[in-house]
Amino acid sequence: MNSWQEFSEQAPELAAFGQARFQSGVAYLGTIRPDGGPRVHPVTPIMGEQLFLFMEPTSPKGKDLQRDPRFSLHCSVEDSGGGGGEFYVRGRATLVKDTAVREQAVLASSYSPADRYILFVLTVDFAFMNTYDDAGAHPRRWQAGE
Repeated sequence: MNSWQEFSEQAPELAAFGQARFQSGVAYLGTIRPDGGPRVHPVTPIMGEQLFLFMEPTSPKGKDLQRDPRFSLHCSVEDSGGGGGEFYVRGRATLVKDTAVREQAVLASSYSPADRYILFVLTVDFAFMNTYDDAGAHPRRWQAGE
């Protein structure tokens, strides 16, 4: 399991593309519901040394991640043709209560997280990007340990 920084050092082009895509708008977090089904939520990822997510303490996605830490996080795409490209990561989420880590996330954030928000740090175990042009799709993948 890799931090965002470790992923960035191992796959700098994918990480730079992913950061640009995640910062271009809302991303979608996939979690696992108690019944095993998928749940998808809009979120605002924060990238620093870690990949962070703040959320309401009552959020179903937070409850999902505390029960089963597996997630996927996919950027929004600009249009039905995949404009700007797509990027997603898979990994595990950890609820963080450490005030120093929270301060890192607040400083890296593009908004002011409310004090009541809970914070998760997300690892990057797998990353995927795809860009499109007239010649078709151009996928690239990265996996931890390969």
